[in-house]
Amino acid sequence: MSTTDCGTERDLAREQRGTEGRLAFAMLRTKSVWRAFRNRLASNYLHELDDRQLDDIGLSRHDVVIALDRSGVLDDPSLLLSRAARERSRTRFARPANR
Repeated sequence: MSTTDCGTERDLAREQRGTEGRLAFAMLRTKSVWRAFRNRLASNYLHELDDRQLDDIGLSRHDVVIALDRSGVLDDPSLLLSRAARERSRTRFARPANR
């Protein structure tokens, strides 16, 4: 094998990796958008639950409305909802300091 053949093979390998890398990035982005869309649909379903059911999972109606309003169409509102539920659980189940 000559040195020009070796260089050509390396260039082909680099080009294939570039194409595979772009394809992998596109697939990753597509999965991310699909996950955000699915989570938005689930968050919209939370809006249909009554206040008692929302309280059971640690959310209020206000939390759901805020999460849906503050997140864009392709953003994931479940991140805001999980943060709200986590904050509510910290204050809801905290023991009083004077006991």
